[in-house]
Amino acid sequence: MKDHFPLVPADRCLFIAGGIGITPLLPMIRQVEMTGAERQLLYDGRTRASMAFRADLTHACGGRVHLDPQDECGPLDLAAWLNEPLSATKVYCCGPAPLLAAVREACAHWPGHSLRTERFTAADRSEPVRRTPFEVELRRTGRTVTVTPDVSVLQAVRGAGAEVLSSCEQGTCGTFLVPVLEGTPDHRDAVLADHERAAGDRVMPCVSRSRSDRLVLDL
Repeated sequence: MKDHFPLVPADRCLFIAGGIGITPLLPMIRQVEMTGAERQLLYDGRTRASMAFRADLTHACGGRVHLDPQDECGPLDLAAWLNEPLSATKVYCCGPAPLLAAVREACAHWPGHSLRTERFTAADRSEPVRRTPFEVELRRTGRTVTVTPDVSVLQAVRGAGAEVLSSCEQGTCGTFLVPVLEGTPDHRDAVLADHERAAGDRVMPCVSRSRSDRLVLDL
């Protein structure tokens, strides 16, 4: 499985955790500690007792830990922390969907690629852009299939004989990421970043669909 939440080199790292979202962030924080880069952790939880690894985090972040138990402090004040973009800083966030959405909104004015997020479950998806059939051409095999509203692109291409790998089939693992040669995808995954969606050159057919009448995939 491809890692879609990698730690990348940066002068500063701001980690934002919500509840069990601290779990994947902890090894990243420890790795940054070894590099000597500047680091800060904002940790949001329901109660202080429910917030795991508190003692470990104080050491790993060199004391730069802001604990925010909601029963004591209320919701995390993201605006206060993210209002001013910090140069050469990467923001890593993992937690429940409302926290991820709030952090994305708060970082909207930051430089591109500053924010990286991770979720544990598939995002709630709105209705597809179109509810009518569309065609998918498999360029390598020369086959064309019609995708109806009741089947996924993944199911359709498998029905056409394409041998493809998949894992969660919920748009969260990134296993089945296919190059798009023509057409405009309707992205419905939880993996691709905004700039990758805008490029429209890759799609996750397990959950995503098409905005255009025809989608040509490198399959």
